[in-house]
Amino acid sequence: MSNNDSTTNIPPEILRVKQRYSIIGNAPSLVGAIRRAMQVAPIDLSVLIIGESGSGKEFFPNIIHDYSSRKHNKYIAVNCGAIPEGTIDSELFGHEKGAFTGAISSRKGYFEEADGGTIFLDEVAELPLTTQARLLRVLESGEYIKVGSSEVQKTNIRVVAATNKDMLKAVSEGKFREDLYYRLSTVQINIPPLRERGKDVLMLVRKFSNDFAEKYGTPAVQFDDSAREAILNYRWPGNVRQLKNVIEQVSLFEAGNTVDAERIKKYLPPQYSTDYKPTVASAPTFNYTQEREMLFKLIFKMQHEIEKLNNRIDSLSKGGTTGHSHSLIKYSGTGSYKPTTSIKDVVDIEDGFADEETPFTETPNFADNDNRGGEIDGEAMTLEDTERETIKKSLERNCGRRKKTAEELHISERTLYRKIKEYGLE
Repeated sequence: MSNNDSTTNIPPEILRVKQRYSIIGNAPSLVGAIRRAMQVAPIDLSVLIIGESGSGKEFFPNIIHDYSSRKHNKYIAVNCGAIPEGTIDSELFGHEKGAFTGAISSRKGYFEEADGGTIFLDEVAELPLTTQARLLRVLESGEYIKVGSSEVQKTNIRVVAATNKDMLKAVSEGKFREDLYYRLSTVQINIPPLRERGKDVLMLVRKFSNDFAEKYGTPAVQFDDSAREAILNYRWPGNVRQLKNVIEQVSLFEAGNTVDAERIKKYLPPQYSTDYKPTVASAPTFNYTQEREMLFKLIFKMQHEIEKLNNRIDSLSKGGTTGHSHSLIKYSGTGSYKPTTSIKDVVDIEDGFADEETPFTETPNFADNDNRGGEIDGEAMTLEDTERETIKKSLERNCGRRKKTAEELHISERTLYRKIKEYGLE
């Protein structure tokens, strides 16, 4: 049995997910995408899912939601390409009575309905530019305004988006906002097309043919070696959705027969030849620089908020004093702040699935990252080393301009000055 058919090397956690969501296939690229979705699920970041039409992108937002802390709240899926441009803002953000012709009453939008949960924006590249601006504001501040209203509302929501478009091309052509693209793609998951999944296609053929035989009460179709070869050598431009449609037709009209290559080709569009040589994509490798930089910025922002909270506690305290936090994620007033999910799980995803016995409980460790950039002279970097290097690089990028650096790192100039002095970066 080939590696593509075997489940021997697939972790039991992945097998359970495949069974729960009826995901068929063992291609390394598919298993890698499932693993990535499970590992990012507990980390409350935006996720962008990239994949061709019909490749199965819709499974992954469900995995992310169900394995997150939001799993008991609402999950709403929205097909952005199916909503007319004139009503998309109303659908997403809601509207007030009289906001436009036909608005006979006020209405909640999906972002209000799913507050506390997850919203899946399928075909996000189809959003109009004006709606993209509104979405960017939600991602940055959690704020939005209903159509026809002037009142700012807040929502606590996680956005998972998906598209089959080349997003960088859309950005370069001015069809998609660059800042929104980077916000959405904090973590990116690539879904392999069916033609790169090797013998997964034959597993799907068996599954679909048996399902349709049961559904229609007909004898199952058999495929000889030539038919299986033709199926493997077809490009499947419509991916799993197209394969399912073809097998349904074959199950209806060839019930009980043994189908050969010549017969199966009658059900395949002639413009796509069956002499394509299939490849099996390996598990994808990722450049985590962007994700790591975003996480650093989130930590700096967290530090700034904790310092503000400490200052407020100091001013309200009547007895005793509360020390200021000097650590990125330490609150010295009542003990230490310790996240329940390790940021390392996002930064070092390529090192494999987290140990089941110690799931997502370790404190942040930036020493293990891509290209082993978390080392200085062969020694692991501490969190303070990482903070110093991040500030140094940001200063260099901004030519020493401290105001610009503070804005980029989402911290106050006062905090930046203190850090520069503390780390000897004058």
